Amino acid sequence: MITVVGIGPGGTSKYLFDQAKHVISEADWIIGSSRQLAIIPVEKQAVGLLLPKKLTELETLLKEKLSDSVVVLASGDPLTYGIGKWLSQRFTSEQLTILPGISSIHYLFNQLKMPMEDCFITSSHGKVPNFDLIFRLPKVALVTDKQIGPYQLAQAAIERDQQASFFIGENLSYPDERIRQFAAEDVPDEDYQMNVVVIVNER
Repeated sequence: MITVVGIGPGGTSKYLFDQAKHVISEADWIIGSSRQLAIIPVEKQAVGLLLPKKLTELETLLKEKLSDSVVVLASGDPLTYGIGKWLSQRFTSEQLTILPGISSIHYLFNQLKMPMEDCFITSSHGKVPNFDLIFRLPKVALVTDKQIGPYQLAQAAIERDQQASFFIGENLSYPDERIRQFAAEDVPDEDYQMNVVVIVNER
């Protein structure tokens, strides 16, 4: 059985739910990045396996260990632009369980004290988002990458003559967390670290 565990934002077990802690404590194998594996208890470090660099290698590894209890650690929430979707397309519901976690998007909205029920969630990771849609909607949250980040999004708003407020969260839940707010024309062109962007468009 494979259990995908959402460990929440950051590099500690602060946002890890009790059910997730229990599954980790009972696992035969725990797969994750070096940062993710750092959150597991000392007594489970011996069964920690470094996440393969290629997803095809991860699939092979998981198929080899289907008879064991395997945990795959996922930052944030596995089904919010995480590995949960990819795994659910390759393993059956009898083989796979997904335990939700707090996503970086949820975390940022709570830090902002801003409701998110009217928010459209998308991503610019490895793709060009639908800018026209983003700037037609009242509120949008994005997980971004180095190619299309806060500055590029702000430029897209300016090109469309759209007034918008940008809330940019970096290194969320880490000691160097930074959350800032800008008008589109004021978003600086800089190197943003592990960021989430919330855009509130003015009608």
